[in-house]
Amino acid sequence: MAEQVTNYQCPNCTGPMHFDPASGKLVCDYCSSSFTVEEIEKLFAEKNEQAGQAAAQAANAEQPEGSPWSEAEANGLRVYNCPSCGAELIFDQNTAASGCPYCGNPTIVPGSLSGALRPDWVIPFKLTKEQAVSELKKHYRKKPLLPKLFSQQNHLEEVKGVYAPFWLFTGETTGEATFDATRVKHYRQGSYDVTETSHYDCFRSGSLHFERIPVDSSTKMPDEHMDAIEPYDYTDLKPFSTGYLAGYMADKYDVDVDTAQERAQKRASGTLEDALKSTVEGYSTVTRRESGSAFARGQVQYALLPVWLLTTKWNGKNYLFSINGQTGKPVGDLPISKARLAGWFFGIWAAVAAVVLAVIGTVRL
Repeated sequence: MAEQVTNYQCPNCTGPMHFDPASGKLVCDYCSSSFTVEEIEKLFAEKNEQAGQAAAQAANAEQPEGSPWSEAEANGLRVYNCPSCGAELIFDQNTAASGCPYCGNPTIVPGSLSGALRPDWVIPFKLTKEQAVSELKKHYRKKPLLPKLFSQQNHLEEVKGVYAPFWLFTGETTGEATFDATRVKHYRQGSYDVTETSHYDCFRSGSLHFERIPVDSSTKMPDEHMDAIEPYDYTDLKPFSTGYLAGYMADKYDVDVDTAQERAQKRASGTLEDALKSTVEGYSTVTRRESGSAFARGQVQYALLPVWLLTTKWNGKNYLFSINGQTGKPVGDLPISKARLAGWFFGIWAAVAAVVLAVIGTVRL
């Protein structure tokens, strides 16, 4: 790989630039000049000749749509490997790399982009760093069992904007399911109260077409976090350009398409089963007995989606929070106050005991 480095420098003062979510433009850190991504791409066209292209047309359903990085793009980016957790992060030369956003390790070493695919799409950040912190504080207020001192004294160790890698699957799921259904009748017969239960076998089959099922393709990103901060609004998808990486990191995918397809197929199968079950109407109960489905994979695209990662320490334990960089939806594990938990249970016990005593007193009267 060539030694020359291509930076996004301000055309006015040559200072470093970063992508600003509020304006959707690249802003100079020194003179505050702002430019659209398209303007910067045009100015640096000779160094970034492939930036801004739309995703390639699906040529082979067995392969993702991503293409290799161009030499000009690769020269302007660096890959850093965390020796602690193994995370591989891609970012431009102007982005400070003070620590790993996953484990907080302050030491990261340069790597190579060789073998990586260039993304087809990107959803730019909409939330600023300050807005992400504000969303986390709102998240605190909705947790009554959170230790009081946690939100007052905790200090965020790292707040990093990271583009998470996702495979986007398009395809069709075909399946069938058998349900056990019942109809229950209650009526009076002479001096007896009768409950009559009728049992039915219900069979359903059908198919659903899916567009861009998202599956995160990084083992460092907790799957439960990535699932919880969905959905993303795909109307904001932009053809990938390295300009959107200015000031942010991008996680390098380490889950291949075939492995990720298992999760996509599971999600599609579950959606189809729910749709089939929704057609079994007019019954008192409906329970799935058995089901089966097949997923026909079509186009697969590679996208980078925005995530704010916030790490904090409390009583010697690290806590990781993920916030959707487009919508602000937060998720993360929080400590629980044992004192507040005990008080919560005591309050419920006291309320139940009061009701029981009131009922007993009424019966005695």
